[in-house]
This record gives sequence, structure tokens and C-alpha cells, in this order.
Amino acid sequence: MSKIKETTSIKVDKEAKNEAKMVFAQLGMSMGEAVNIFLTQVALTKSIPFEIKIPNEETQQIMEEVLNNKNTAPLDYKELSVEESHSKS
Repeated sequence: MSKIKETTSIKVDKEAKNEAKMVFAQLGMSMGEAVNIFLTQVALTKSIPFEIKIPNEETQQIMEEVLNNKNTAPLDYKELSVEESHSKS
């Protein structure tokens, strides 16, 4: 890869950027270094370096229902605990 640097301006979600900057700081790298790692991996692998999936039809329908508050009921912790213990058996 080239050592020549170029400035790029992009619009990103402010909250995601701030959270990511904290993670990068913990890893000892700057936002620019992290973006360069991402771009280098894309260039080397000719792909996005993580899995991106389009939800299947059933998942899309359920997501839409949840967003529209349809077919949702309050969670009963006791029922959830019983279901979980049955699934482990």
C-alpha cells in the first residue's frame, strides 16, 4: 500500500463516532489509523471485513411489527425463566 496520505471528508453518526473514538483510544490508535486499517482490509480482501446480512422475510416482518408496537406483550420474567430452564433440559 502507498504511504501517500490523502484527506477524506465523510459524514458519520455523531454518537457512533464518539463511541468508536473511545474504543480506538483504548486500543492506542487514532480514528484515522482505524479507518486506514478498514480501507486496507477492503482493498486486500476485495470485501467488507465483517459479515453483513440482509434479514430474511420472517425477520423483516418481526422487526417491522416491533417497530410498530404490534404483536408485542410485556415480558413476564417468571415465564421466561421457566422457558429457559426447559430449553436446557
